[in-house]
This record gives sequence, structure tokens and C-alpha cells, in this order.
Amino acid sequence: MVPKLVSSLLSFLLALLLSGIATVVAASAPEQPLELTQGSVTTSVDGVKRTGPVELSYHWDRQHIGRPGFATFDLPFTLEAAPQTPWGIFIPRVGNVFEVQLNDALLQVYGDLDRGNDADYAKAPIYIPVPGRLLKPGENHLQIRLRADSGRRAGLSHVTIGPAAQVRTELFESAYAWRFTGSVLLAAFSLIVGGIALALWLTQVETGADGRPRREGIYFWAALAEFCWAVRVADGVIAEPPLTWGVWGVLMAICYAGWVVSVMMFGCHIAGWGSDRRFRWVRWPMAAIVAGTAIFTTLALQREEPMWLTGWLAVEIVLVVALVSAFAIATVRRPNTEQLLVAGAALVTVAFAARDWLVIRLSDAYGETTWVRYSSVFFGVALLLIVLRRFHAATAQARGSVAALAEQVAQRERELAATYAELEAAARDQARTHERERILRDMHDGVGSHISSAIRQLQSGQTSPGDLLRTLRDSLDQLKLSIDSIHLPPGDVGALLAALRYRLEPRLAAAGIEFEWAVDEVDPVDRLDAQTMRQLQFLLFEAISNVLQHAQATVLRLEADMRGKTVQVRVIDNGKGYDASQVPRALAERAGAIGARLAVESRPGRTVVQLAFD
Repeated sequence: MVPKLVSSLLSFLLALLLSGIATVVAASAPEQPLELTQGSVTTSVDGVKRTGPVELSYHWDRQHIGRPGFATFDLPFTLEAAPQTPWGIFIPRVGNVFEVQLNDALLQVYGDLDRGNDADYAKAPIYIPVPGRLLKPGENHLQIRLRADSGRRAGLSHVTIGPAAQVRTELFESAYAWRFTGSVLLAAFSLIVGGIALALWLTQVETGADGRPRREGIYFWAALAEFCWAVRVADGVIAEPPLTWGVWGVLMAICYAGWVVSVMMFGCHIAGWGSDRRFRWVRWPMAAIVAGTAIFTTLALQREEPMWLTGWLAVEIVLVVALVSAFAIATVRRPNTEQLLVAGAALVTVAFAARDWLVIRLSDAYGETTWVRYSSVFFGVALLLIVLRRFHAATAQARGSVAALAEQVAQRERELAATYAELEAAARDQARTHERERILRDMHDGVGSHISSAIRQLQSGQTSPGDLLRTLRDSLDQLKLSIDSIHLPPGDVGALLAALRYRLEPRLAAAGIEFEWAVDEVDPVDRLDAQTMRQLQFLLFEAISNVLQHAQATVLRLEADMRGKTVQVRVIDNGKGYDASQVPRALAERAGAIGARLAVESRPGRTVVQLAFD
């Protein structure tokens, strides 16, 4: 009896212990998020209301053929106990505008349900914190009321409710990063690449065969593609567009088509088709893609029938596939790095575009996002690499051209230096020849004429020895002065006068004429070259010879000074004088030849022959 009692007591205690452990484990088990996929929906389309069960996700355009309307979703869920931690709601996609209630308590409103074609909050995932007091043990109801606009991918994806930390960090933040933050980064990346390409298009100017400035088309299409895509991707973060939905929707569709066309034209330039007349027809299907997109998007929005745009996108994909296939074939035939990059990016993008068309435009799936926005990064990277590669090649070519031009200039300079040296040697030879000719001419004109005069005097038999001696002395002095003139610096009047003094002062002394030297320091006369210096020398020699032969003077004074910037030279004697109006012809001619102003003043006892040089 006792053993049985002990055994029963032990069994009871063990059961009680196990029950307690189970309770503790149950109490300490972590709360798990709940995925809400079933409930009921009440729709209102064109004034007709319908209520029925629903299984999420709910694609409005597929369920109602793109007609606008309202829907109210009631999603029940059961809790065994009130949550001990804060909860939150995660909705991957819902829109276009909506409000969320929990157990008839309003949690959040996104947009104005009374205004159609206005904001669109379906572009980013939604997280809504849930006050703990609103959740209760047993059945709870999450109500979502939304307004759907035509062609804006309205609807409701599956909904997750659960502990805030888990729902926010594990579900919402990653989805937000991919869709919202990713759109911002993609737009920024496209703007950077487009800015680089635009700067290169504006600055890299070449001269064409016709002499006109020409810019590289590859940079233009790269810039246009990236700018179009930046605007298109930026739409993913703009819940409230600045324009009405009709205009904004057409603009976004045109940006998408502009990106497609620009990328295709970029590929044509990479393949060398841009400048080939045989491929000018490619421009027409490119223009048709943009024009068709604008037309069919407008039809789809105005008629509230998205299938117009869906059908046109199918045609656009076929055209793009044809062009990409032609480009891929050309790449296989003549592969190079640039074409391989573009062909790879194009094939991936076409595959993603086909997937997006099937999943986004045709299937009932809702909450899916487009893949093309991410494959566009491949194109952006390819564009950037090709643009930078082209720029580097152009820079290297420019450096090579500059180096070649510098070498050509250096070679030309060497040739010019050699030619100049030859010309300089020839000029020196010619100068020596001219100098010899001058000496011979001076000897002929000066010394020769005096010797000829002496010969005639001897032949006449009537000359006196004194006259003959003067003639021969004049000839000798003329010869000495001609030799002195070889070493006279051009324009140095003072040196010329000093040479005259050195040669003629002994002769003046022998003739009984006192010589007075009154020459100040004077500036060089720039316009007196070697030839004019000799003419000046002959002129002064002739003036002094006249004094020796005819003046019967006892004093001869030679003066030179500066009057302002004018150099004045005077030959003064105290001879008998002569008629100043009858200036010796030789003096006047030589003065005119050297550009000097000649002034003669003469009276008995003072004769002045003055030369002035400005």
C-alpha cells in the first residue's frame, strides 16, 4: 500500500514539474512575425461594389483591367496573448494612396483618398509601428483601405506583422535599401556618368574633313542615356510628382524609351555604324520607339486601359532584341573590348526587360520590382569605362600629336637655323664683297679722281709744284680716310670726327692753319649706317679741303654738340669767305643723300658749314 502511494505521489510531482517547465518555455519562446495573406476585400469600381474572399497579393490592374476604384481589405489574425514587445507592420507594396487601421483604430494615412491621379506611395516599402495597446489576445483585424489609379500598379502585396525589431531590421530595411536607397544611388550614379560624358562631348572638339568643328557622338548618346535613366529611376523616390499623373506618366515612359534609344545609338557608334551611310536607317526605328511610347502611353492613361502600353512594350522589346542581335553578331565577327562590354550588358538587360514585362505587365504577381533598374548599372559601368577609355586614347593621341608636332617644330627650327647660318655666311661674304667694292669705288671716286687730276696737271705743264703736291696729298688723305671708315661704328659721329682730326691735323699744321677742337660727347645717330657714315666723312673732308685750298684761313675750328636730341656738327674758319648762296654742289648733294640739314653762313673772317642730324 505504501509503495503504491509513494509511486503515485512521485508521478504527480513529475507531471507538475513537466507542466511548469512547458509553461516557462512557452512564456519565454520568442514571438514570431505573422504573414497575412488571406481575408476579405470590398471593391468599388465604376459605382459597383463587390465583397469576397481574397488571397494576397492583389494586383489591381490585373483584377480590374486597369479601371480606377477603391478597395478595403480586412485581414484577420489571432494572437494567443498580448505581445510583450513593440510590434510593427511591413507592407512591401501598397498603393496608390491608402490608410491603415488596426482593430478599427487608425494607424497611418498615406495621401488623400478623395483625390485621384495624385500621389503614389506604392513606390517604396511601408513600415508602420503598432502601439501595444491595440493588439489583444484572440482575433484581431488589420484593415487597409486604398484608392487605385489606372496604370499605376495599384494593389496590395502580402502583409507581415510582428515584433518591431525583427520586422524592421530583417524585412523592411533590406527592402527599403533595394527599392528606395537603391533608386537614389542609381540616379546619382547615372548623373555622374552622364555629367562626365556631357563634359567630354562639350570639350572634345575635332575639326572635320570639311573644316567644321565636330564633336564625338558617342559622348552625346552616353550622356543622354544616363540623364534619361537618372530621371526615370528618380521617379521611384518621388511619391508626389510635380506634374499631373497623365503628364508625369508620359514623361517617365519617354525617359525610359529615351534611355533605350540612346543606349542603342551608343552601341551603333561603338560598332562604327554611326558614320556609315548604310546604317542611317537605324535612326527610324529609334525614332519610332520614342514616338510610339509617347502615343501608346497617352492612350493607355486617357482610356484607362494599360494593355495599350503593355502591347507597345512587347513591340519595343522585339525591336530592341533585333538590334541587339545584330550588334551581338557584329561583335562576334569582329570582337573588341568595347563591343564585348556593350553586348554583354545589352544581352543581360534584354533578358531582364523580358522578365519584367512578363512579371510586371502580365502576371498576377504583385510586390515584385523591376530588374532592369539594376541591370542598367552594367550599362552605366560599360558606358563609363568606354568613355574613359576613349578619352584616355584621345589624350594619348593628343600627347603623341603634340610630341610629333614638337619634334617637327624642333626639326624645322634646326633646318631654319642651318638655313640662317648659310644665309648669314652668304651675307658676310656679300658684305665683304660689297666692302671691297666700296673701297674700290671710293678709291676710284676719291683717290682716282685726285690722281687723274694730278696727271692732267702734269700733262698741261702749267701747274706749280705746290698745286700738284696738294692734289697728291688730298689723294693720300682720301685713301687713309677710306681705310679708317672700315672700322667706324655705325652712327658714332664722335669717332668719325676723331678720325678726321687724326688724319688732317698734321696737314693743317703744315699749311699754317691752327686747328681748334670743340667736340662734345654726342649721342649715336641710329640712321647713320656704314654707307652714310662714309658719305658724312667725305662731306666733312670736302669742307675742310675747301678751307685748305681756297679760304686763306689761319684758324679752323671743328665743333659738335647736342641741341635737344639733335646732333650738330660745324666746320668754322676765319678765311676770306664766299657767297653763301652759292653752296658747293658736292656739299649739298652729299648732305641730301645722308638726310642731314645743311646750313652755310659766310662772310669775310667767318665761314660756318653746319650739319644737323635729328
